Amino acid sequence: MKRILVTGGAGFVGSHLCETLLDKGNEVICLDNYFTGKKKKIIHLLENPYFELIRHDVTQPFFIEVDQIYNLACPASPIHYQYNPIKTIKTSVMGAINMLGLAKRIKAKILQASTSEVYGDPDIHPQTEDYWGRVNPIGIRSCYDEGKRCAESLFVNYHHQNDVKIKIIRIFNTYGPKMEPDDGRVVSNFIMQALQNQDITIFGDGQQTRSFQYVSDLVDGMIRMMQTPDDFTGPVNIGNPGEFTMLELASEIINITGSKSKIIHLPLPEDDPTQRQPDISLAKEKLDGWEPKIPLREGLTKTIEYFDRLIKEEDL
Repeated sequence: MKRILVTGGAGFVGSHLCETLLDKGNEVICLDNYFTGKKKKIIHLLENPYFELIRHDVTQPFFIEVDQIYNLACPASPIHYQYNPIKTIKTSVMGAINMLGLAKRIKAKILQASTSEVYGDPDIHPQTEDYWGRVNPIGIRSCYDEGKRCAESLFVNYHHQNDVKIKIIRIFNTYGPKMEPDDGRVVSNFIMQALQNQDITIFGDGQQTRSFQYVSDLVDGMIRMMQTPDDFTGPVNIGNPGEFTMLELASEIINITGSKSKIIHLPLPEDDPTQRQPDISLAKEKLDGWEPKIPLREGLTKTIEYFDRLIKEEDL
């Protein structure tokens, strides 16, 4: 049994990670300030004597004794991270500094949940870990993109200067149950619109591509990354290389839901990447053969069932 701290543990990915770590026999401390996280996502875990919930903002120092830290705290959808861009970049940068300082003091291993957004609107396709990215440092997405890029730099420098045991993963588009219905991400947007027979809004011509991984595949990759030897720090892409256009995604969701929704097109937002697909060769090599197991249709079906229940329960 390990004592594990999960920052952002009441968020979409964090709540799934907390559940899985508990299932594997660990003691889990969930840290969240509920800026985008929700207590309802982890409230059922409070019955477990090995689960602890603490309300705290990672931009402030935090003191605890643990073996491992998963640093997930940060708004991850454009609607949330652009709502308060200064708060977003402070969470990424000051949160990294505070958690790295904690890891340094207590000699804990720490994982940074970085993002495929560090690649920006990429010049190479698919994206490999040695690609430096093409990011607009003053664009509307920069609070998130540059915050995560700075966090990676902090992690690497704490490792080189202070021998902190670090792991960096770059997460590609992830979906699944416990997503927020109004978070502005494409999967939740399309599903909510389809289930309510509303027009499905596609930005641009719909030919831009994304790669979608189901949340359980991501959590599996994160835990495997934490188990790699200390001399391997990453970064490592964690994503599903299956690439789909926005039109293909919308059509699949309409097909699964049996919706009467029509597809309409709106202008493309500023700095929206036109393509995104991970090269996962390094993950397969270093993470004990890790690769995504859940195909898009299966994952979408589970996610649609979750949102359908949510609509009926909350009368959304």
